[in-house]
Amino acid sequence: MTKQLGNLVEVIRSKVRSLKKSLNSKKKPYIKMDKSASVKVEIRSRQARKIIDRTLKTVDRPGKKHLP
Repeated sequence: MTKQLGNLVEVIRSKVRSLKKSLNSKKKPYIKMDKSASVKVEIRSRQARKIIDRTLKTVDRPGKKHLP
């Protein structure tokens, strides 16, 4: 009886391991989505805002004429 129970446990363990391996191998790769027009506009406006802020910081310092 004990031997049969041990065999049953081993069979269940091996099936669980094989299921885990098959689930891991079936994962689909990450598909990169294109950016929408509104996201592109948002990115451009952020970049423009950063450039404007840097320019204003530089202008506020009359001793230095160097733009970063």
